[in-house]
Amino acid sequence: MNFKNIGISFLILFGFWLLLNGTFTTPIIVTGLIVSLVIPMFFCARCDVFADMRLTPKAFLYTFIYLFVFAFELVKSNLDVTRRVISPKLPINPGIVKVKTKLKSKMARMILANSITLTPGTFTLAIEKKYLYIHWIDVQDKDVEAATKDIVQKFEKYLEVIYG
Repeated sequence: MNFKNIGISFLILFGFWLLLNGTFTTPIIVTGLIVSLVIPMFFCARCDVFADMRLTPKAFLYTFIYLFVFAFELVKSNLDVTRRVISPKLPINPGIVKVKTKLKSKMARMILANSITLTPGTFTLAIEKKYLYIHWIDVQDKDVEAATKDIVQKFEKYLEVIYG
């Protein structure tokens, strides 16, 4: 049994349980504790989803910073795509770029790929070891290093601390 995965999954599920219920009565808390513990014991006992996650105060802090950075990039990208839709004269230069990641953890690379995909204007097509192939609505530069700096680095520096 992987206690780290069960523990982290329990905390996440219980946190969501409390947020969704909004009331903190004894039956709600007890039910949440039971459900939040039983589900990970059945489904996370043999998985290694959180195996690479660092459980340090710095990683915990960087998780919240990452969420704020992601939210900022999400809003910024939404405004950019909206502006391009409203003003058809704005240039669009769609294309596929290859970017490089320093992340070693599979989970960190998956979170990076999903973060890129969730920000409008970019879409992760494939992950091959240390490279990601991204469809970009307005390709600024096809050079791997320049595209990596534009797309990946804003997320990667936080994920490196969280996952290594």
